[in-house]
Amino acid sequence: MSKIKIITDSTSYMDKEYVQANNVSVIPLNYSFGDVTEEEGFPGEFNSFFEKLSSTNLFPTTSQPASGDFLNEFEKAFSEGYDEIIAILLSSKISGTYNSGVLAKNMLGDERITIIDSEQAGPNLKFLVEDALSMAEKGKSKEEIVKYIEDKKHQMSIYFTVDTLEYLRRGGRLTGLQSTIGSVLNIKPIIVLKEGELKLLEKVRGKNKALKGIVDKVSGDVKRISICHVLNEEEAINLKEKLKNKFPKTSISIDELGPVIGCHIGPKGIGICFCY
Repeated sequence: MSKIKIITDSTSYMDKEYVQANNVSVIPLNYSFGDVTEEEGFPGEFNSFFEKLSSTNLFPTTSQPASGDFLNEFEKAFSEGYDEIIAILLSSKISGTYNSGVLAKNMLGDERITIIDSEQAGPNLKFLVEDALSMAEKGKSKEEIVKYIEDKKHQMSIYFTVDTLEYLRRGGRLTGLQSTIGSVLNIKPIIVLKEGELKLLEKVRGKNKALKGIVDKVSGDVKRISICHVLNEEEAINLKEKLKNKFPKTSISIDELGPVIGCHIGPKGIGICFCY
């Protein structure tokens, strides 16, 4: 039986204790405020970033890991006795992280390494990593795990909305005029991750209506749901209760979004990740 190493990146937002206990390697993405660059970190470590985001007019830049970061992790895994590596990474249409992983594999020229474009982000990426780890621990082959992940990633959805349009404006996804008009009219976008890319699905009046619209996207045979949020645990808890009433047999968790994903939706942003 092959010993398989599972690697992901920081936008899976997995708990530090979990990855340490299960020997999952997490390659961090970076963010910069001005001249200061920091690694993204783990859930529970994001508050200072979002407090700074709220108190400044600056907007951070984010950057993918260097190929050398992956190269070091690959070499370390093989030196620790792993026979094969599967890296499951943030959607290539959101970040160059996947490309950095592929470049590192090509530098080593080692076919024991498999790089997967998850076409997902946040808790859905976490779900894929957890499933891959569980399969590896049960002795499943690399081929079985890769096929499962490639199939499963197409059975997932992400929808979210924002508390304010300000951060979409700062990030260049809205003009100042659109932001001002939207704020006056209390317009809230419903944004979807579709085919690995963030897209505007619709615009509605008011956050409650936006959240209802998001909940309505979840159908009865859903297996797992994550309510993902930015500094918005109270609203996430309320939303969890509504979802528990609608889907009493479904596993429902609450997860934090970190700087790389969360900076675009801003504090009080909230969404739902789910899979079938």
